[in-house]
Amino acid sequence: MIDIKDIDPGNSYACKFKVEHMLDQDGKLSDGEGSIFELGTYQGFGVIATRDVEQRLVEVNDQDSGKTFVVSWDGVWAVDDVEWVDADPK
Repeated sequence: MIDIKDIDPGNSYACKFKVEHMLDQDGKLSDGEGSIFELGTYQGFGVIATRDVEQRLVEVNDQDSGKTFVVSWDGVWAVDDVEWVDADPK
């Protein structure tokens, strides 16, 4: 695992993260439909898009939902290198 402070700009990294977000009655991310939502903790896995060292924030693209979240460094763990693989090798 890599410390978030030690990632190199220009390389790809992924992480596990948690954020406070509106969730539906099943505890899943709100998609705007339905009538019962409440604030809860969403945990996901995503690719780090940007890192703000001064404010200690990262922008993470969640792999399950496709949403982008801004996450405090305190809400990020298990940072590791991303190895991109062509899904359709020829």
